[in-house]
Amino acid sequence: MAKFDMQLDLLFTALGDPTRRAILSRLARGPASVSELAAPHDMALPSFMGHLKRLEEAGLIASHKQGRVRICTLAPQALTPAQDWLSEQRQIWSGRLDRFDDYVTRLVQETQK
Repeated sequence: MAKFDMQLDLLFTALGDPTRRAILSRLARGPASVSELAAPHDMALPSFMGHLKRLEEAGLIASHKQGRVRICTLAPQALTPAQDWLSEQRQIWSGRLDRFDDYVTRLVQETQK
């Protein structure tokens, strides 16, 4: 999975901030202008634009200009590498926990003999 390492870093960094997660939640309902996205957040526009830049760099959102307004849209397919990685980790840990459970069960059975 080495080909996704850099992309995973970008994705998890982007998802690691509550403001950016709130932006993604809003965009899940449909496209929105930068001013609409920024309205619920108590920060200066340049700071907010930094959050949008992080999300775009991670491929989680796309933006385009409509006249003088910048419109942002969600790019949900960008989550695929993170979902794949998490699924892989879930399988690894599920196997480890199953083996641990088997080991503990054997220990208990041996001590009861």
